[in-house]
Amino acid sequence: MSDITTRTRRAHTPPTTTGAANTVMTHRMIMFVIFGLMAGMFLSALDQTVVGTSIRTIGDDLQGLSLQAWVTTAYLIVSTISTPIYGKLSDIFGRRPLFLIAILIFIIGSVLASFSTSMVELAAFRAIQGLGAGGLMSMPLAIMGDILAPRERAKYQGYFLAVFGISSVIGPLVGGLFAGASQILFITGWRWVFLINVPIGIVALAIVWKFLHIPQQPRHSVRIDWWGATTVIVALVPLLLVAEQGREWGWGSPIAIACYVIGALGILAFVIAETAMKDDALIPLKLFRSPTFSMATIIGVLVGFGMFGAMLTLPLYLQLVLGSSPTQSGFEMLPMILGLMIASIASGQIIARTGRYRMFPILGTALMSVGFFLLTFLKYDSPYWHVAIAMLVIGLGLGQLMQTLTIASQNSVGLRDMGVATSGSTFFRQIGGTLGTAVLLSLLFTLMPSNIIGSFADRATLTDALDAALDPTVASAPANEKIMSGIYTPIVSKIVDGTTSQLQTGVEQARDAATQAVSEQVAAGRIPASAQATATQTAVAQAITAATAQIQQQVPVARVGSDGTVTLDFSDATQRAAFVDSAATTIEEQFSAGDENTSVGDSTLDDTSFLVGADARLTKPFLVGFNSSSTTVYWTAMGVVLLAFVLSLFFRTPPLRAKSALQEAADERRGKDDEDKRAEEAAAQTGALIAP
Repeated sequence: MSDITTRTRRAHTPPTTTGAANTVMTHRMIMFVIFGLMAGMFLSALDQTVVGTSIRTIGDDLQGLSLQAWVTTAYLIVSTISTPIYGKLSDIFGRRPLFLIAILIFIIGSVLASFSTSMVELAAFRAIQGLGAGGLMSMPLAIMGDILAPRERAKYQGYFLAVFGISSVIGPLVGGLFAGASQILFITGWRWVFLINVPIGIVALAIVWKFLHIPQQPRHSVRIDWWGATTVIVALVPLLLVAEQGREWGWGSPIAIACYVIGALGILAFVIAETAMKDDALIPLKLFRSPTFSMATIIGVLVGFGMFGAMLTLPLYLQLVLGSSPTQSGFEMLPMILGLMIASIASGQIIARTGRYRMFPILGTALMSVGFFLLTFLKYDSPYWHVAIAMLVIGLGLGQLMQTLTIASQNSVGLRDMGVATSGSTFFRQIGGTLGTAVLLSLLFTLMPSNIIGSFADRATLTDALDAALDPTVASAPANEKIMSGIYTPIVSKIVDGTTSQLQTGVEQARDAATQAVSEQVAAGRIPASAQATATQTAVAQAITAATAQIQQQVPVARVGSDGTVTLDFSDATQRAAFVDSAATTIEEQFSAGDENTSVGDSTLDDTSFLVGADARLTKPFLVGFNSSSTTVYWTAMGVVLLAFVLSLFFRTPPLRAKSALQEAADERRGKDDEDKRAEEAAAQTGALIAP
């Protein structure tokens, strides 16, 4: 054999470190990888549940509960934008280093968030957390897509569901513990919601560094789509900002219109940039040639919109309307987690055995629609089991959608595009979630003031609240101090001051009339001038007595002193009830006229701690108003998910592949090596390569 032939054979011999034999992973190797992924996912999942149950306490302490959408939206905006970037970079440089970087950034963001002094600062630091969360959400799914065949993937889903389930149980408990503690180790309790991520993140870093090793694949390109990353930011940020701030700016205001224009131009620029980058694009447009990927993406956007936006109102509903503590509300969310786990495990087993999954998007969106429909029937005094049943149904729907849509997207691409396909699917679902959060929370807080005021239109609600606010025992109770000073004192003071002033004017008129009558009698000579003072004093006393009798007949709570000073005494329940009944009409007119003393705005809702422990008659208008606003949100979410249900009826789902992406790549390389070897042997036999 010639030297040329020998050198040619060496050139085609695959390296042992990346050969096919090392690419096919054993169950033990897969378990080590999953162990590393679980550590990173636990960090992200725990943070979401801990923050979700603590946000009310955080908002109250930082005087900005109505700004909570900023905190959530900032996190989701950055995590959404960074998701496809992680996917593309991981396709180029490998999954492991990008996953480690994501964990590190998340830890840094958590530390910064613990130092927040305002909701604006917290939103900025949560954005840094979101930069890391973009990798924590997309990388595990991409890695799973690499090492497991779509049909086999469902078998390992239980491990991730265990992490999700454990974090869902522990998170509310930890979040409630931190939110309920004034201080822990001389640090405000809620700040530990973010500090707890530091030790967990360090452990996750160590586990990922130790166990997350997957076979390296040849790099096809090192071009990074910087234009795509830039234009997607230009496209999304203005649109998400106007979704959040439109109610304050005005949907047709100049700044809102500017956001619309910039967002539209950004979308156009993004499409142009992705077209120019072709296969190296941040989100290659060729992915959308697959009907499966396109439909899974659209359904994912709609499901994310309904799920993220409406789910954020449930902890608030449990805490504000049902009066649950942060810890209790976390545990009360367990029916949804239970439904999600049951549906995920069941659908995963069916997919693994049959390779078919078309029915799950249909059933999942149908069940979610039913769950939201049940929530629209909530009343301010509905029992918890009503909410629990609705959450269970929603969980059963979500469990059939979360993994199915991702598997469908991954099944439509090869190894080279596994990262961008996975991150693209997650990216668009996050866009839906971010828009849902911004739009539905904005809708919630836009409707709340008017719905709270509207709740006073119910005469029984209004009279009960006024009776409690005027009751000296109730008004002076420490538990009612905040709600009285912030809400009812301005209302009560105006009606009391107005009534007192009107009655005092009547007494003064009677006094003046008596004085004038005596003066006229003195002038007529009927009363001696020397007796004028005594006569005036007697006449005034008689006038005040007569006025007092008339006033107390008209206003039973009125008290007139011997000097003619008018006061109101609400200690007698019967007299107070009569006054409230007569004053209710005046209060209703004030609410209808938009009197500033009866207004309820964002500043009133920034700190809802006034509801804790307050008299039920005082809190009822707010609970009714929040409940009415929430049901509107649930109607909206149901409509969006129903649209996803209709689209799922047309979802084309080809059979799932039986090989993992790594196995397919290994088989492809092995086939190419075999072809090269046969070509060499044929050339040697024919003497095509002969040394000179």
